[in-house]
Amino acid sequence: MSDATVNEEDAVQRPSRKPIVIGAVLMVAGAVGGFLAVSSGLLPVGEPAPYDKADSAPIDFTFVELDPIMISITAGGVGQHLRFRGQLETGIGAQHEVERLRPRIVDVLNGYLRALEPADLSDPMALTRLRGQMLRRVQVVAGHERVRDLLIMEFVVN
Repeated sequence: MSDATVNEEDAVQRPSRKPIVIGAVLMVAGAVGGFLAVSSGLLPVGEPAPYDKADSAPIDFTFVELDPIMISITAGGVGQHLRFRGQLETGIGAQHEVERLRPRIVDVLNGYLRALEPADLSDPMALTRLRGQMLRRVQVVAGHERVRDLLIMEFVVN
């Protein structure tokens, strides 16, 4: 009976380790080959694209700086101040016209910012929404074709 039990144990074979060894060797070879290809420059990974001056468009815009605006905000007896400073992106031909309209633009922004409540400033998306509202008001005053964008340089509530 002891011979019968030994034969049954021999009949049960363990799975082969050959696929695991082949997979590990191929993985190491692939990693070494990838490292050598990237370090020798065969694969342009991480390199910036070459700059071609012919592909770049000429710069046809300029910025008009707005006067800083300081607004006091009162919330439940607590006084806070809002400091805003921005610039307008305009076409080169429209720069002088927008500079002439700068006092009117600052007046419109001043009126809009004074109408804000402290709750309007607490939302995480408030700055994006306020920027869109201010740009729309500036474009109404200066003209949609003259002002392309409003850049917020400083927006501090303290």
